Amino acid sequence: MAEICPVCGLPIEICVCKEISKEQQKIKVRLEVGKWNRKNTIIEGLNDKETDLSRLAQKLKAFCACGGTAKNSQIFLQGDHREKVKEFLIQMGYPEDNIEVQ
Repeated sequence: MAEICPVCGLPIEICVCKEISKEQQKIKVRLEVGKWNRKNTIIEGLNDKETDLSRLAQKLKAFCACGGTAKNSQIFLQGDHREKVKEFLIQMGYPEDNIEVQ
């Protein structure tokens, strides 16, 4: 007998909970200019209970070739990487309509 997902009640093999949760998130990607005109890209709106933010931050840092961190339900990347982040999140399965770039 297959394991049953406690959230949706479907077998684990065909569970759609993660895809549904991705569609419900409103993600904001914004640029913040700090001291000495340093630019930081901030990604917020990701559900930290459903998503491993530190793992996602690690993948984003490798994709954008920059430094950064994940804390307080946000991901901080050094530099202006707004368009690259949007492209990466779309590849990860997040809907383009739910990603707002400021």
